[in-house]
Amino acid sequence: MAAYFHLKPSGTQWMFNLVAGNHEIILTSERYTAKQSAQGGIASVQANAPVDARYARLNDAAGKPYFVLKAANGEPLGKSETYSSAAARDQGIEAVKAAAPGAPTKE
Repeated sequence: MAAYFHLKPSGTQWMFNLVAGNHEIILTSERYTAKQSAQGGIASVQANAPVDARYARLNDAAGKPYFVLKAANGEPLGKSETYSSAAARDQGIEAVKAAAPGAPTKE
């Protein structure tokens, strides 16, 4: 199965996950006030995912690596899970780069 965006309500708001072909969530969005805004977020992820400079490579308070995909204006589009190593985080980034541009949206 190919990767896809899972668009779903979250309380009174909307969010999406980019789900890899192995059913693992590789990117989680911020929450949006409207479904149409979340759909715009998906389009922005698709446009920005191939650009390496859009990924902030970070570590949480416990030192675990993760990444944030940002739009051209610096606004965050989505965040990864935490990874066991920087190499695993970099593989996650490569997975988003490969999967997001052509991924369909499912509700």
